[in-house]
Amino acid sequence: MTRHGHLGLIRLFTFTLAASLVLLGGCGKNSGDGQPNGTTASVRNDGSENSSGNSSGNSSGNSGGSSAGSDSENAGDASDVNLTDGEDAVLIPLTAEYKNADLDASYTEAECCRITLNGTSARISGSGASADGQIVTITAAGTYLLSGTLDDGQIVVDAGKEDKVRLVLDGVTVSNSSGAPVYVKQADKAILILAEQSENYLTDAAEYVYPDAETDEPNAALFSKDDMTITGTGTLTVTGNYKDGIASKDDLKITGGTLIVQAAEDAVRGRDSVCIKDGTLTVTAGYDGIKSNNDEDSEKGYVIIDGGSISVKAGNDGIQAETAMQINDGTLTITTGEGSAAAGSSSSSQGFSFWGFSSSSSDSQEESCKGLKASASLIIAGGALTIDAYDDAIHTNGAAGITGGTLILASGDDGIHADSTLAIDGGEILITESYEGLEGANIIINDGTIRLTASDDGLNAAGGSDSVEGGMFGGRFGMDNFFGSGDYTVTINGGYLVVNAEGDGLDSNGDLNINGGTALVNGPVNSGNGALDYGGNCSINGGVLIAAGSTGMAQAPGSSSSQNSLMITFTSAQSAGELFTLADASGNALVSFAPAKTYQSAVISIPGLAQNSTYTLLTGGNAELNEDGYALSSSVEGGTKSADITLSGVVTYVNDQGAATSGGLGGQGGFGGKGGFGGQGGRSQGGKNSRGEGSETPSGNLMPSDNSEKADKPETTTEEDDLL
Repeated sequence: MTRHGHLGLIRLFTFTLAASLVLLGGCGKNSGDGQPNGTTASVRNDGSENSSGNSSGNSSGNSGGSSAGSDSENAGDASDVNLTDGEDAVLIPLTAEYKNADLDASYTEAECCRITLNGTSARISGSGASADGQIVTITAAGTYLLSGTLDDGQIVVDAGKEDKVRLVLDGVTVSNSSGAPVYVKQADKAILILAEQSENYLTDAAEYVYPDAETDEPNAALFSKDDMTITGTGTLTVTGNYKDGIASKDDLKITGGTLIVQAAEDAVRGRDSVCIKDGTLTVTAGYDGIKSNNDEDSEKGYVIIDGGSISVKAGNDGIQAETAMQINDGTLTITTGEGSAAAGSSSSSQGFSFWGFSSSSSDSQEESCKGLKASASLIIAGGALTIDAYDDAIHTNGAAGITGGTLILASGDDGIHADSTLAIDGGEILITESYEGLEGANIIINDGTIRLTASDDGLNAAGGSDSVEGGMFGGRFGMDNFFGSGDYTVTINGGYLVVNAEGDGLDSNGDLNINGGTALVNGPVNSGNGALDYGGNCSINGGVLIAAGSTGMAQAPGSSSSQNSLMITFTSAQSAGELFTLADASGNALVSFAPAKTYQSAVISIPGLAQNSTYTLLTGGNAELNEDGYALSSSVEGGTKSADITLSGVVTYVNDQGAATSGGLGGQGGFGGKGGFGGQGGRSQGGKNSRGEGSETPSGNLMPSDNSEKADKPETTTEEDDLL
């Protein structure tokens, strides 16, 4: 749910501008001469602006980045945001300051106040603490060394507002049958040090007993009203039977140790912020796994992860920030809800052609179950992330930027979703399962390697907002209300993109611009979608575009492009894995592609295609292809010449016999139809490619004569309709 905006460390948002001001840049439209006007969006990661302009050619490089750790007290202001004529903008990375006290796990026993727990009592050696039966109270700054077991007791820190209290846990077990075993009532900061090789356990009550009806805290097994840091090299196991496992009402930092947290509600929560630099966290939560939830101060409510090994299994969101989130490093493994497979099983391919209209859906999930969720903005600069989410794997109600890292995502809804702009400047992204792969008002790809599989659109640029109330039409949870025409764009300036979509491959409800990089699209087999689908203009000005799919709604690039394109309609459906190659007049293969699914149309645009030049279309045969069935300038063995084709304009429309056609059908983007029945063929081993065996070839009318545009509304898909 969208609440407040971005934090004041960036001071970018106000209450009302939370999701709209962090634009990673609106994309400009093409000028009258067909050249792009400099559409870029960047995420600044090291204090210098990282901008990708309108490059051309083929790029498949990966870029990564990481920034130093930090604390929320430091930050930039509005002057850090680069806005140029409303076109370009950058997200400023968050930094967390880890002070010496947050990192120092050393102590000298002789300088500590020693607290020995003895079941129903405690023995204290030193000053600053006292014991009253099973209640131990610490009232002064200092280092306190605790060991032993306290049954049905409590450790209370009630020191001065400027006091830093260090609690060294060295084999501590504390349980409480009516409240929290550890309660930091007042201090400047509480620092828990997990002693080397120690094992420590905290267990709270299933129901808390409060002194009056107005009191509702503590509400976690390890609870602090002030800043709290956890560090060291030992192990702490926290069982939160009542609500939360670990909770701070201010800033929570984790810089070391092994934490195992199980909670009825949220496992780890820092109201003002959560910053993780190191350590091993394994959390299981009935609600959210890791969370910062200050919804009253736009400068707070953020999450920064600079390192560590984090495993989250959450009933709701994996990691949630009320304002902003940044992942700089670390290894994250996150599962939310029952995972993506549970979301898929609750939808049906029968009835209407997308989730939310499934007549047989029994899904009643109404909570947010996203992997990473931030209301205002989200940056991923590094790390290794594996997410299996019932809803979006990565989600923000504002803008998102990815500059590095390795992401393996499976989602019951969107792989990566931003209500505003989604900019990708690097990293390796693999989306193995999603409803829509990448979604945002503006999608900008400058660099990185992206491979995605979507049961609807691969990329979807549109407007709207994410719903957590059972979808737009009361069906499946989490279907984004993203549709309709407007100033929305898909812009590809670089990188390497491979799409396998049952709906539209690249879908922009506004303009589609390709200025560089490589985009390979395995589009739909059903007649209600297209490999390319745009509602405004499509301009190809550089890079490589190969888009294969059905013919029913097929679109070609627009005539304003500065790079020439060829659209081929095959007279019969081609099996999955069936190679096609475009060669020059001398017989040199320029580009080869073996689509992963049955196809009947293909768009080819590569640098160097010249008007009035003749090229040869070859089908079948073998070629040295990469794992995506693609190669530039690869020799082909055994191919069959299909036609000689002379490019007659910026966009040339022909069939596979070389005869001119009237051009593609297609129309405005919108709701994509559910995927088709074309079976996937096999791709031979050893880098060679052959015609796929066992692939399904649709029968019936494969060349629809209906030139009507696709309405921006759901379509019913049946087996008879699911043709090329």
